[in-house]
Amino acid sequence: MSIRIAVIGGGAAGFFAAIKAKETISDAIVTIFERGNMPLAKVAITGGGRCNLTNSFACVSDLKKVYPRGDKLMKRLFKTFNNQDTFRWFEKRGVPLVTQDDECVFPRSQDAQSIVRCLIDEAHRLGVRIKTKHALSRIERKDDMLFMFFNNEEKYIVTEKIIITTGGHSNLPSFNYIASLGHSIVEPMPSLFTFNITDKSLRTLMGTVMKNASIGIVGEKMRGEGPLLITHWGISGPAVLRLSSYAARLAYERKYSFDISVNWIGQSNTSVVAENIAKTAKDNAAKKISNARPYDLPTRLWDYLIEKIGIATEKRWDETGKKWQNKIVEILTNDVYHVDGKSKWRDEFVTCGGVSLSSINPNTLESKYVPGLYFAGEVTDVDAVTGGFNLQAAWTMGYVAGENAAKQNL
Repeated sequence: MSIRIAVIGGGAAGFFAAIKAKETISDAIVTIFERGNMPLAKVAITGGGRCNLTNSFACVSDLKKVYPRGDKLMKRLFKTFNNQDTFRWFEKRGVPLVTQDDECVFPRSQDAQSIVRCLIDEAHRLGVRIKTKHALSRIERKDDMLFMFFNNEEKYIVTEKIIITTGGHSNLPSFNYIASLGHSIVEPMPSLFTFNITDKSLRTLMGTVMKNASIGIVGEKMRGEGPLLITHWGISGPAVLRLSSYAARLAYERKYSFDISVNWIGQSNTSVVAENIAKTAKDNAAKKISNARPYDLPTRLWDYLIEKIGIATEKRWDETGKKWQNKIVEILTNDVYHVDGKSKWRDEFVTCGGVSLSSINPNTLESKYVPGLYFAGEVTDVDAVTGGFNLQAAWTMGYVAGENAAKQNL
């Protein structure tokens, strides 16, 4: 009798797990059970509908910087399947990819459907079965077999292997059926979000972008760097999203109410900034401050900042003096705002928390408590900053889980 492998969750990790399992044992009966109506729905909207499916990792010197939780596990798993393998996998299957200047990788078509179609076509080609509207309620194990109960019904489906790839959940009760099997669950919470800012005057600058900003929580060491966007609710952009990922648990504990420090120019050496401001003042002595902007700051932002510290826009640079120049340095590098709440990042929802990595074999992703049960993707306590790293974790973990679920029966 052919081995049966059930994949719970029809997302990125689920499809990769199913495909790899079927490739490993061609006569295995591999079935994806998706609770919704449409598989790969999240993949279809990621990257603004363009699908930022991975990253070149060219600027990543430490995985901890992009995987705040799970970096050691990902380092181990990348030895089996990494970002370069992902690039080759999709191109080999007829999806050309492009790497942007920011090292994010997208399909050349700039359409997430290219990735969705590729995965569905590959699953169909291999004979992977796909069942929708199947929400897993519980799992029982008896005599080396696994019994799956769906949609809170008492009828069940029997299988030898289960790979859970249900993605992130927003609350602990969603993990009850996993916890009941002996697994530890790390409380889930949002890990990619933007900041609501109480300062209404800042929000009037909506649409303003600083390409090389740095942002941190006052009194804490963690910082997010990169482009920063002022919005009608506060601030967003890669710098904010990175910080939200690093500080996910801290922000949750503080109920999303805390002070942040914005370094608009991303220059941490204040002595260097002071020299540049002094030089700007000297070189533009007779000009109005508003007409000679340091660091090519956007006009609206520069006018807002100097007015915030009490300098009239009509004032000339030769009228500033050391005291006012120091204030300019301070507001450019340490501009403080209060955060009061968060906003979800576009249509994407990423959580930290989930099945504790202490409950999973780091080499195979098999449960330490239930033989034949595997986990992959965001259902585990692994998450990343924005930039294609979360999807790369899904591809990698799905590949490893699928391969091992099948290999142990060869």
